[in-house]
Amino acid sequence: MDLLAVGGGAMGRWFARALPGTDVTVADTDPVVAREAADVLSGRTLVDTDTDTDTDADDTDGYDLVCVAVPIPAVEAAVAEHADRLREGGALVDVTGAMAPVVAAGREHAPDRQRLSLHPLFAPERAPGRIAAVPDAPGARTATVRRALERAGNEVFETTAAAHDRAMETVQARAHAAVLAFALAADPVPAEFSTPVFEALAETAAAVTGGEPHVYADVQATFDGVDDVAAAARRVADADRETFAALYREAGRPLSQSGDGDGDSDDAGSGKR
Repeated sequence: MDLLAVGGGAMGRWFARALPGTDVTVADTDPVVAREAADVLSGRTLVDTDTDTDTDADDTDGYDLVCVAVPIPAVEAAVAEHADRLREGGALVDVTGAMAPVVAAGREHAPDRQRLSLHPLFAPERAPGRIAAVPDAPGARTATVRRALERAGNEVFETTAAAHDRAMETVQARAHAAVLAFALAADPVPAEFSTPVFEALAETAAAVTGGEPHVYADVQATFDGVDDVAAAARRVADADRETFAALYREAGRPLSQSGDGDGDSDDAGSGKR
């Protein structure tokens, strides 16, 4: 099976490794990143494939899989540029983290190809884990991808673009904003003063701030919810004793629920763009 990984970063490499035995070609706007990824994956770059006159026909007439693993703002352009590299019966897959834009782009640029949008809910170095999946146009190729991810120890669960993007407003945008706000407001304290709550927050802050800031900036720009965190902090700051007690009880409600709780249709165009 031939894979074109659009994006040679950590997530693109993770996806390629999850499909053992696949012939990998890497495309990236940075040729150095493309070459490094190709070397790590024992593959080649798209430039190699396009310029090698001795390349076999199977390498030049398209790919069985095109996986888009680029920053959220670049996803629509990447799909538009590379979707037509798919062979008949091929599948467009993405691991970009925002479902609505990529599902819409796939319907526009790969309407007659299989399509599967994935969001690994973990950093590549922490794999395996849970993966949200929107099988917009499933088929044999997308089924092969799902089996490979599950064999690698991942739990793949189906959802819709609307339910996913709505959940990410809390799971990512609000959560990250709250953690960063705490870290910015906190003063360093001697270790002997630490409490379990403080230690948990400090550990979470370290995990969040140990990532790539531009990735987190893209999440904040894509999903609503950040202003809600600021408003909630102001409610706490302004509360009198009785109001604080009410807010305390309100905050104690369960934050997760069984199922995705989605009663909406799968509108690929919904959500903030």
